[in-house]
Amino acid sequence: MNWWAPDIFAQKKDNLLCRNRILKGVKDFFDLSGYIEVQTPALQVCPVMDAHIHGFKTELFGIGRSNPQTRYLHTSPEFDMKKLLTAGMGKIYQICPVYRNADVSRLHSPEFSLLEWYQTGVDYRAIMDEVAALVNTLDIDEFRYKGFVSLPHKKWESISVAEAFLEYAEIDILNCLKDRDGFALMAQSIGIRVIESDAWDDIFHAVMAEKIEPYLGQGAPTILYDYPVSMAALSRKKTSDPRFAERFELYICGIEIANAFSELTDATEQRKRYEKEMALKQKIYGEIYPPDEEFFAALEYGLPESAGIALGLDRLIMLACGADDIRDVQWVPVSL
Repeated sequence: MNWWAPDIFAQKKDNLLCRNRILKGVKDFFDLSGYIEVQTPALQVCPVMDAHIHGFKTELFGIGRSNPQTRYLHTSPEFDMKKLLTAGMGKIYQICPVYRNADVSRLHSPEFSLLEWYQTGVDYRAIMDEVAALVNTLDIDEFRYKGFVSLPHKKWESISVAEAFLEYAEIDILNCLKDRDGFALMAQSIGIRVIESDAWDDIFHAVMAEKIEPYLGQGAPTILYDYPVSMAALSRKKTSDPRFAERFELYICGIEIANAFSELTDATEQRKRYEKEMALKQKIYGEIYPPDEEFFAALEYGLPESAGIALGLDRLIMLACGADDIRDVQWVPVSL
């Protein structure tokens, strides 16, 4: 489909005007909240620390096109924004295009707009309140997707991952956090297909996708919080229960919109998690990303206690417009 063609573009006009209005509202919210807007490089040494997220690779040449250096388009501005926190910035936000090399679908584009913000001296609970305040400030009466409706001004649901597994999948995840085989049997008992090569995390994602996510954010947005620590490579463990991490995701109409956490500030622990994720990436996909040593140096210098969130603007706008395809709210989608 030629998304730029006059007839297609005309059909999207109202969505694009909605997009413009929402983006203006986002910037107004952060400007009035005392945040500083920043802009960080898209080219990165390491695009991501999650084994299952893939970046786009390119080469950066020096003078005279000599000494090419491998770089990746960022999947998030996270690493550089945390460097700014270490340098003394206290409240920062950024709206930027990011790039993730995954199958194109109605919910994913290889290039999309991300809103990311961080604040020092707070934890993920403060970010929960802030994302709710942001969404309720925007000129959005309801979110719609394929017949489902979510009302942002109703009381939001807040549910832990453990509670969600019990309520929607009838699985007590507390009893199988380190028991892959037991978890597999529980998943199979509720109709989830599990194969021998599936790791614990694969089973987790399968249960989430089939039994839990479709029910989240229906009627009103949902905050799903406290993920197993293995599912949060960059977040701080809960002091009250180190089996879980201080991470949450925002769901609207069954779709994940944002990912947030209290930041991990321990450089040694962060490097261990990086090495674990890259070992998994090598095993599954046959590639690894080099470490961002500047990021680790910033952690060693002292990243302040802080929390942050990444919110997919295109998905948020898509639901606000009642569109069924993320490309319906992009000015000119990536041509494939």
